Amino acid sequence: MSEADDRNGPVSNTRRGVLAGVAVGLAGTLAAKVQAQPSEQANSTAAPPPSDPRKLYVHPPFAAQPQPWPGLASKMNPRPDHGETSYKGSGKMAGRKALITGGDSGLGRAAAIAYAREGADVAINYLPQEEEDAREVIELIRQAGRKAVAIPGDIREEAFCQKLVADAVEQLGGLDTLVNCAGRQLYHEDFLDLTTEQFDWTLKTNLYALFWIIKAAIPHMPPGGAIVNTGSTNSYVPGPIILDYALTKAAITNLTKGLAKQLMPKGIRVNAVAPGPFWTPLQVCGGQPMSAVEKHGADVPMGRPGQPVEIAPVFVQLASTEGSYLTGQVFGVAGGSGIPG
Repeated sequence: MSEADDRNGPVSNTRRGVLAGVAVGLAGTLAAKVQAQPSEQANSTAAPPPSDPRKLYVHPPFAAQPQPWPGLASKMNPRPDHGETSYKGSGKMAGRKALITGGDSGLGRAAAIAYAREGADVAINYLPQEEEDAREVIELIRQAGRKAVAIPGDIREEAFCQKLVADAVEQLGGLDTLVNCAGRQLYHEDFLDLTTEQFDWTLKTNLYALFWIIKAAIPHMPPGGAIVNTGSTNSYVPGPIILDYALTKAAITNLTKGLAKQLMPKGIRVNAVAPGPFWTPLQVCGGQPMSAVEKHGADVPMGRPGQPVEIAPVFVQLASTEGSYLTGQVFGVAGGSGIPG
């Protein structure tokens, strides 16, 4: 499942433009989105006109819509906008070869669509239960004229993480971009209810997998390669009912800054994004209570959650050569909350 932040505090979860009415209508138009003309959009140079960001996309209240873990974007109402019909590329990542964990939905899906529209070949990892969402992403990458590689599996296993990187390198013909976007979050209102099993699940998904995947990827990455991790506003202001999740995000922030220094002699850049409240499946499958889902994003100055497409340009900037002087940075995208600042 792809990472995104929730709002129980400046919160996050485990495990894009259109106006609000259009976004709500997206719930029943999957086929139309997949059949849209991404190749034409990718080549378009027309920019959208200035728009009041507060009035873009959907606002709370949202309907209660619990899903079993790990959740599917295709079952959400309204469906998140990952850029399926709106993201336009301009060749910023032509010829790049990217591996994205959590590429089926949320921020990872937005990054996968954007990278393909920018000219990259893309491999995505996801859980087998997320195959329905993943198939849509694979089709969208192919419609952009790029190679698409699907590699399902559980990143809590070190052997699978090593195989994931090896398979991506083999099928893409190399690897120069790694996006760690998969994550797990499950809320516990009482710290005493957080079991060792759940704690271990969160750390294995959010931290151990990051370590295993990065370690396997580095030997394959050339100078000019880029690693983009997914942190959270919880790295700075931890939500009180997701403490295990928050501590992993603080660790990711720290790792990003330190690893950037170590890998600079190899010419590899390392950065992270720190999302605030984003509308993704992570909100509806245990990342936060349904009472919080219903008002998701209402407490930031923007008054709404971000749509995954809104963070896609940041993922592109951090991975592309345009971001050549950026390393060891954490970029907050949090609807005006000022975290990080």
